[in-house]
Amino acid sequence: MDISLDLVKKLREKTGAGIVDCKKALAESDGDFEKAIDYLRKKGAATSQKRSDRIAKEGLIFARVNEARNEAAIVEVNCETDFVAKSDTFNNLAKAAVEAVFAGKTADVNALLGSKSASGSTVQQVVDETTASVGEKVELKRASYFSSADGFFCDYNHLGNKVASLIEITGKVTDEGVTLGNDLAMQIVAMKPLTIDRSAVSDEMIAKEKEIYKIQAINEGKPENIADRIATNKVEKFYEENCLVEQEFVKEPGKTVNDVIKAVSGLSGSEYKVKTMVRFQLGETIGL
Repeated sequence: MDISLDLVKKLREKTGAGIVDCKKALAESDGDFEKAIDYLRKKGAATSQKRSDRIAKEGLIFARVNEARNEAAIVEVNCETDFVAKSDTFNNLAKAAVEAVFAGKTADVNALLGSKSASGSTVQQVVDETTASVGEKVELKRASYFSSADGFFCDYNHLGNKVASLIEITGKVTDEGVTLGNDLAMQIVAMKPLTIDRSAVSDEMIAKEKEIYKIQAINEGKPENIADRIATNKVEKFYEENCLVEQEFVKEPGKTVNDVIKAVSGLSGSEYKVKTMVRFQLGETIGL
């Protein structure tokens, strides 16, 4: 079948595999993009698999919690250039969008655009005014809103505001708990966990990963029984790398996030548990 050059380029950008390998993968997969990714992984041609497609748009991510730490909001606002993203005008739009989320207690973009900002104008009017001021297309891309009845929120905005995170922890608000929450919010930004723990990983995802690991081992010449064992070990490694509480804690190598949560719980006298996490990056969302 005829495979377009654009599709080959897209597959190459996503996997890091060579052009020839990408062409072959798409041909073997009858042009199915996702099947072609699996084909490359099984053949060992893909050097990496990005978690999700990224978009080329510029902009800002802002995460914020209220003073009581029982509400949290995060937004993404987009523009065309990084120069505009750094401007005060665009920053003011991002802040207005966050405030609108808190005021409306909603993540619905259409509802937010119609809501009033602190200036009295609607958020849509602020977007239009910003567009006219900077001379670029500007939009409120997405938002999330959370409230907690049995815990508290912490946020982390990475330098440059291209990525940010929110985390909800059940338990009492204490200095130790807030420090823990801030550290874990930073962990989410740095280590990109897919889920909080392994219970949230679907059986389908694990079956798919295990199949890929097994085929990789067989392609390396391993007997099937050894390949099974290798695949099982790699699934455990998958959990350790992708489940927040099983990850190595970035601030204390040698300890897992779960180790740190237990230690802080003991010191504070409150049992802490991660309930919610969300991570926004320009064009990319990982969270529950």
